[in-house]
Amino acid sequence: MAQVTVKINGRTYTLACDDGEEEHLEGLAAYLDKHVTNLAQGVGQVGDQRLMLMAGLLVADELSEALGEVKTLKDEVASLKDARAGVASKSQDAENQVAEVLEAAARRLEDIAGRLEAP
Repeated sequence: MAQVTVKINGRTYTLACDDGEEEHLEGLAAYLDKHVTNLAQGVGQVGDQRLMLMAGLLVADELSEALGEVKTLKDEVASLKDARAGVASKSQDAENQVAEVLEAAARRLEDIAGRLEAP
């Protein structure tokens, strides 16, 4: 188990994390610190707990928007897959029709060639 020391709003916190996750945790802490710092500049030092709560709500709001966008994109991907399947089916139908026309034309040409070759 690794330990990481991070600084949020000027205060140092030591956190435990899985080995190899140190850099990720430091990045998350820096992201949260950015929100806390921006809030402190905007509303002043209203206490660590309140700043952390407000920053947590801002991050939760960002996450909510991102999840909504992910859902929208997943729905679009599903719709595109359905459309692609429909187009592929129509394309196959068109290919089959063209093949039938070509086969009929080939039979007619063979028939004409046979009549021309006949004595």
